[in-house]
Amino acid sequence: MSDESKNTLTIRDNRTGREYEVEVLDGDVIRATDLRQIKVNDDDFGMMSYDPAFKNTASTTSAVTYIDGANGILEYRGYPIEQLAERSSFLEVAYLLLKGELPNKGEYDQFVHDVTFHTYVHENMTDLLDAFRYDAHSMGTMISSVAALSTFYPEAKDVRDPENRWIQINRLVAKMPTLAAFAYRHHRGLPLVYPENELSYAANFLNMLFRIGVKEYKPNPVLERALDVLFILHADHEQNCSATTMRVIGSAEADPYSALAGAMAALYGPLHGGANEAVLRMLHRIGHVDNIPAFIKGVKNREERLMGFGHRVYKSYDPRAAIIKRTAEEVFEVTGRNPLLDIALELERIALEEEFFVSRNLYPNVDFYSGLIYQALGFPVEMFPVLFAIPRTVGWLAQWQEMLEDDEQKIARPRQVFTGRERRDFIAMEDRG
Repeated sequence: MSDESKNTLTIRDNRTGREYEVEVLDGDVIRATDLRQIKVNDDDFGMMSYDPAFKNTASTTSAVTYIDGANGILEYRGYPIEQLAERSSFLEVAYLLLKGELPNKGEYDQFVHDVTFHTYVHENMTDLLDAFRYDAHSMGTMISSVAALSTFYPEAKDVRDPENRWIQINRLVAKMPTLAAFAYRHHRGLPLVYPENELSYAANFLNMLFRIGVKEYKPNPVLERALDVLFILHADHEQNCSATTMRVIGSAEADPYSALAGAMAALYGPLHGGANEAVLRMLHRIGHVDNIPAFIKGVKNREERLMGFGHRVYKSYDPRAAIIKRTAEEVFEVTGRNPLLDIALELERIALEEEFFVSRNLYPNVDFYSGLIYQALGFPVEMFPVLFAIPRTVGWLAQWQEMLEDDEQKIARPRQVFTGRERRDFIAMEDRG
């Protein structure tokens, strides 16, 4: 191979006149530690990269989820999200994310059985729920409940045992809908409804949420399928804020319940899991299609924020948004059309046609229509981040497990650029000005 075709990067340090050769890895990346060789003096620490919010830093290799933001592509383990949403079920997708391959019939039946076996939670968890105020936010309740699960399963601390990890993964996938339903019922002052394990994953969740005074609950199959699709779409999304949190906490070899509670806390933030609630507030504030021109003018003048449009990763139409839009139409045929949908559709039309929005890559994202569906299904807005956390549990666990099996990963400890005071001597209080 000639020098011209070497897979390296030559860096010239104009401070010293020295040149350094750095290997270029697959994906056009270099190892940040390779920059350490660049020094002015031999006793220097070496060069570091400065990247607030990790906007251009890869902290891991991963085989779980692939995103091509420029072309609106999202794939789980190589399968397009469109095919999975149309032809698969959430638990089948969960197995795919966790195991790396779609299950055969026997593997799928065993996984469903194992998840179903673990849907119940210890009765002491109800005492924990009773300790919360009647109006406690469901997400805060959920975070505390998941963290508390670690005290019931101390063996979960043995994170290096693959068989033990798989048991804890099954428990978390199974118990998240139960804990979510319990938090909802507590908030509503309703008696708890326990799992009915002959129902599907989505139907069982709806049963625990909404059953009132009847022995049998059968959700509308369209609504049951819509929830299952939403769970598929939210199952994973690469190295986002909460997934990174899961990996960082997990790198300290914390048990998965504690790590997942931390990931949920990240999701709780309005810039992450609360975005669809912000969309609904925006639509309610607009109120009518006739008010859209004034709102759009406000957006262009930076007086209003267009929520549910644009994405840190996607620079074209979020593929999940297109699926959710179709799902919303199916749901509204059962529940009745939400008048806010007309406002949403008109906002989308304007954003896709006007240069102001197109030039800024302000395309609809997954949050734009999901809130409308959740509302149509009967969920209050405070449940929206909880509904996000249930399916994302699978993605978090897949990322956590992958991190533990990666020999290159160590306990997370980023560097900093210190901007504080230089060394100075202590002054006694009576001598301070």
